[in-house]
Amino acid sequence: MHNFLSSITKSSDAKSRSITAENVYGEPGRGGMAEVSDTPQPEVAKIGQGWWNNENARELGQKWKVRPAIGLAAKSVTTIMDVDGPGCIKHIWMTVDVRKCSSKRWLILRMYWDDETTPSVEVPLGDFFCYAEKHEAEVRAIPINVNSDGGLNCYFPMPFRKHARITVENLAEIEEYPTLFYSINYTLEDIGDDDVYFHSSFHRSNPLPLGEDFVIVDNIRGQGHFVGCYMTWQQNNAGWWGEGEIKMFMDGDDEFPTICGTGTEDYFGGAWCFRKGLYTAPFLGYVKGETDGKPGTRHALYRFHLPDPVYFAESLRITMQAIGWRSERRYLPLQDDISAVAYWYQREPHAPLRPLPDRNYLEVI
Repeated sequence: MHNFLSSITKSSDAKSRSITAENVYGEPGRGGMAEVSDTPQPEVAKIGQGWWNNENARELGQKWKVRPAIGLAAKSVTTIMDVDGPGCIKHIWMTVDVRKCSSKRWLILRMYWDDETTPSVEVPLGDFFCYAEKHEAEVRAIPINVNSDGGLNCYFPMPFRKHARITVENLAEIEEYPTLFYSINYTLEDIGDDDVYFHSSFHRSNPLPLGEDFVIVDNIRGQGHFVGCYMTWQQNNAGWWGEGEIKMFMDGDDEFPTICGTGTEDYFGGAWCFRKGLYTAPFLGYVKGETDGKPGTRHALYRFHLPDPVYFAESLRITMQAIGWRSERRYLPLQDDISAVAYWYQREPHAPLRPLPDRNYLEVI
């Protein structure tokens, strides 16, 4: 597996593959084979996806966009990738018809590497792509790109040696059948001994308990490197909300961290309360929010440590303080609604991810 910029001129024995609803296993020479029929393709039945007869192609038939998307049934888990390795996912694109989805946070994205029984990735789908419900904004980062209108892109490389499986769960209780369009581009190639596995987790505190720091991620065990986070933040007090420091506890740190930041907006690459407004850059962004500090304002921020990964040998825990201001220039511990997605790489096995809350706690109202 090579860096795409340093190796773009070099030949390779890697085999390029792409998984979509038109080719659910990414097999060579088998894309766009669906027919207008009440009978599903054998491979669609094998992977367990739902089927519907696409009447839009009834005149043109096979090869003419017969199965560009899938429906996600309520209270169900749908497999969208299930392939053997060795290989590496290079790009994931998705979009969801939100008109048929009561809450994007009810769609849960999971990824499993090498036949593991517990996921290495378990995150609400929108949050994973930095497009959380009611915090939607376009993003121009290197590893995550969100384009008009809700085109979700991920360029984090995801190596696997034996197997890769990706699922989407729909937690909705009623049959809304949100429509999922997706494309997963990957290669079949040898994976080096020093290539480690991609992981991602989600946490929400609503509201954050008084006097506590918000936990971005905890219970990471093993050797690896942290490569970033996406945070959404609804303030419940007036005024400035981002005075708190990020703290990274690693490899035996107890009360005091090895890495301690200087302020929330500083960590995300801004300064002085984001007074000049929103921005989106290759590694940092403040893409949603208002600077007037009204209660109820929703903010969205990201920071990707691609040029500056945070390496850990045994453990990692990351927190962000929530601090505003009260009278007489005193700090105010905040009780805001804060969520975060953490992204990191590590050697397997991994510790269990923080369990997701139930669907009522996930939902953004």
